Amino acid sequence: MSEKTKKKRKIRKPRRCYSGIGGQAVLEGIMMKNKDQYAVAVRRSDGSIAVDVESCEDFLAGNKIAGLPFIRGVINFVNSLRLGLKSLNFSADMYADEGEEPAKSDNVTTTLTGIIAVALAVGLFMILPVYITKWITSDIRNESLIAIIEGVIRLGIFLIYVVAISAMKDIRRVYMYHGAEHKCINCIERGKPLTVKNVMRSSRMHKRCGTSFMLFVVVVSIIVFFFIRVDNMALKIVLRLALVPVIAGISYELLRLAGRYDNVITLILSGPGLLLQRLTTREPDEEMAEVAIRAVEAVFDWRRFLSEEFGRETDDSQEPA
Repeated sequence: MSEKTKKKRKIRKPRRCYSGIGGQAVLEGIMMKNKDQYAVAVRRSDGSIAVDVESCEDFLAGNKIAGLPFIRGVINFVNSLRLGLKSLNFSADMYADEGEEPAKSDNVTTTLTGIIAVALAVGLFMILPVYITKWITSDIRNESLIAIIEGVIRLGIFLIYVVAISAMKDIRRVYMYHGAEHKCINCIERGKPLTVKNVMRSSRMHKRCGTSFMLFVVVVSIIVFFFIRVDNMALKIVLRLALVPVIAGISYELLRLAGRYDNVITLILSGPGLLLQRLTTREPDEEMAEVAIRAVEAVFDWRRFLSEEFGRETDDSQEPA
C-alpha cells in the first residue's frame, strides 16, 4: 500500500448515519425526542437526575398533510415550539420542587406563551427592520437597494440578538447543556457507543440545530422580500406576516437537507449555521453529558441503532472505546 493511500485512509472522516432524534436544552437538563415520545432529564439540586418520559401530542399527528414538503416545516415548527415550552416549564418544576411530583404544564398557558413568543420574534425580526429601513432610506429611490438594506438590518438585528443572549450569565449553563445535547447526537450518528468519554470527545456543533434553522429563516426572508416588493407600508407589513409560514417551510426543507446528507452543497448550506453555533453552544462538563445520555436512553435504543446501521455490537460489561 502506497504512502499516499495510507494518508487518505487516515484522514477520511467516519460516515454519519441519520438517527431521527432531536432535542433541546432546558433548565439544568435536556429534552430528547424520538418519534412519538420525548424525555426530559434534569439534574436536581441534590445532584440526582430526574427523568420523565411522555408521549408527544403533536399538532395534526397522523395527518397526511403534515408530512407534505414545505407544509411539514410549519407543522414541525409549531410542534417544536409547544414541546419546547412544555419541557422548559417541566424542567423548572423538576429542578425547583425537590422531592415533589412536578406539575404537568397547562396546555392553555403553554399555547398562550408560544403565541406571545412567536409574536415577539416576528415583530423583532420581520416588522422592526421595515420601520428602521423606512427611517434611514427616506431619500433613496432605488427599490433594490432599499430591499438589500432591509435585509442587512434584519440579519444585523438577529446577530446582535444572538450575541447579546450568549453574553448573559444565566444563559451560559443552558448553552452548555445545548452543547451536551449536540454531542450525544453526534456521538450516536458517528457510530460511537454512548458513553461519557465518547460524548465529551464529540463535536458540539450539529447541522439540524434550531440556531441554524433561525439563520435559514432570516436569510430566506431576505431573498423572498427582495423579489416580492410593494410600496404601501401597510401592505408591506401584511405581506411579511403572511409569508412567515412560507419562509419557515422553505427554511425547514433546507435544514432537513443539510442535516441528512454530507456533501459540498450541504456543507455550504450548513456552514454559517455551524459557525453561529459557536455562540449558542458551549463545552459541557461530564455531569451534563450524563444528563444528556439519560435523556437519550429514555427514548432511543442506541445499541440497536449502532448494531443495525454500523454493525457494531456493544458489551455493557466493558467500557467502549
